[in-house]
Amino acid sequence: MVWTIELTSTATRQLAKLDKAVAQRIRRFLPQRIAPLENPRILGQKLHGKLEEFWKYRIGNYRIIVRIEDDRLVVLVIQIGHRREIYR
Repeated sequence: MVWTIELTSTATRQLAKLDKAVAQRIRRFLPQRIAPLENPRILGQKLHGKLEEFWKYRIGNYRIIVRIEDDRLVVLVIQIGHRREIYR
């Protein structure tokens, strides 16, 4: 089973603003590590509270917030940012 990675317009803009090395690391992580998994929840962590429908992936000091849509086999990237700013 191969998952499709989709980015919202917000996530695309946030990715474009990042340092080139960090952005490239994130671009490689999603299709290489997440897309081929049987269950993308294996590498992520479920968020709590108001954000309990979302999952996060950790890449160094950066976080990727996603919504996993099982019916469409899509990992929808909602936000990308530094850990000190992403949860605000």
